[in-house]
Amino acid sequence: MKILLVEDAKELANSIVEYLVKDKKYYCDTATNLGRASELCSLYEYDCLVVDIGLPDGSGLDLIRQMKKENKKAGIIIISAKDELDNRIEGLNIGADDYLVKPFHLAELNARIYSLMRRLKFEGDSELIIGSLTVDLQNRQVKVQGEPVEFTKSEFDLLYYLITNRNQVISKTSIAEHLVGEHVDILVSLDFVYIHIKNLRKKLTRQGCKDYIKTVYGVGYKFIAE
Repeated sequence: MKILLVEDAKELANSIVEYLVKDKKYYCDTATNLGRASELCSLYEYDCLVVDIGLPDGSGLDLIRQMKKENKKAGIIIISAKDELDNRIEGLNIGADDYLVKPFHLAELNARIYSLMRRLKFEGDSELIIGSLTVDLQNRQVKVQGEPVEFTKSEFDLLYYLITNRNQVISKTSIAEHLVGEHVDILVSLDFVYIHIKNLRKKLTRQGCKDYIKTVYGVGYKFIAE
């Protein structure tokens, strides 16, 4: 799951990132100002944005407006100071999904992100069931016919990305961006995407799962589920 944290307070940003990535549940990009956040959102797709309103070069509300104008599907959580009630209300009105008032416990932020993703991606459930395949978002577990299948972090993230965009063609570049974030720009090759897809298919079909992943030659891949 890819998150963009937009926060100019360095100590707080470092604490949030360290907490969110410690169990390898999330990949987290960071931006300390509106300009950089806007650039990242234009270049990459994120599952969730955690946005501070008060930024050194503008308002986080402008980033929310940009996301909605560009029809981005990321969930948005506002983090703001206690005295920014009007801004929080405006943020919710223009499309943010939730907000937290500073200071907050990192465990609560984590819970809010999980709840938002469950609502947006899994239609309110913590598990998604497709045929014999069961994906548990909260525990990052996958089962086929009730039996667990072991995945690496990248393999689970790839499966999650394919499933939450099921029945849509996803380019290899988009998959690479989802797995490695902004570091995709320094990659010489996207061959690792093919390797991850191959391993994912092998692990699922070996357990008796239908092969839902279809190759769209010259473009990318599509997870087909009725």
